[in-house]
Amino acid sequence: MSLYITSLNSGSNGNCYYIGNDKEAVLVDAGISCRETEKRMRRLGLKMDIVKAIFISHEHGDHIRGVEGFAAKYQLPIYITAPTLHHSRLRISERLAHSFRAYEPVVIGSLSVLAFPKHHDAADPHSFVITCNGITVGVFTDIGNPCDHVVANFKQCNAIFLETNYDEQMLENGSYPVHLKKRISGDHGHLSNRQALELFLAHKPDFMSHVYLSHLSKENNNPELVYQLFASRAGKTNIVVASRYGETAVSLVSGVVSSKIAKKPTPAPRSVQATLF
Repeated sequence: MSLYITSLNSGSNGNCYYIGNDKEAVLVDAGISCRETEKRMRRLGLKMDIVKAIFISHEHGDHIRGVEGFAAKYQLPIYITAPTLHHSRLRISERLAHSFRAYEPVVIGSLSVLAFPKHHDAADPHSFVITCNGITVGVFTDIGNPCDHVVANFKQCNAIFLETNYDEQMLENGSYPVHLKKRISGDHGHLSNRQALELFLAHKPDFMSHVYLSHLSKENNNPELVYQLFASRAGKTNIVVASRYGETAVSLVSGVVSSKIAKKPTPAPRSVQATLF
């Protein structure tokens, strides 16, 4: 069984990623309104009635803005850790709030969703890999650096939403204050184009068919620049730049499946800082 994937929005103005098959789907993060999400899904021919759950990576507003609307309208289960729920101040019923733990799969129909910890300036940040019949899709955004958790799970993915937040030279020469530049480029900030490319070149499995370059900064990156950076080295892997202004085309992910399972690395230390912009 193949998986359909798309970015419904990707950037500091809102993040929402769709992964599903013909019968069930999940959203990773809900950073745009419920109404806008519905509208974009309709334009792509995706059905809201097969979305069975929403998984929340961390509490920053660009990842949770639409959660309360979804919970109220569709009564969908929201998978969110207790620290993230506490710091998010989301008002959702206890009946709909479901906790999860790193490396303990959550089964949603024929989908299996596995969370793992990462470096980011949030209370309890996680990224996710979603698997169906051996096809694995990862959502790897808001990552300060490619730690062992990131690398181990990256190697299992047939397709991935990979953060390419900023071009290092554009950030350095841009108008942001020094303290914000340091936060963005720090170990609990975001991945630069260079860091993401190094991860891709060093650890891309032969069966990775799609990479959605994601969470691009409006001020410190350029879609054409990062597309050319990856496309020139991608080989047979399809490179797509996820838009911060609307939905991105749906991709069908199938093909060779991975027989390996990511092992749990030693947990990485975290520190909580202020929200990144």
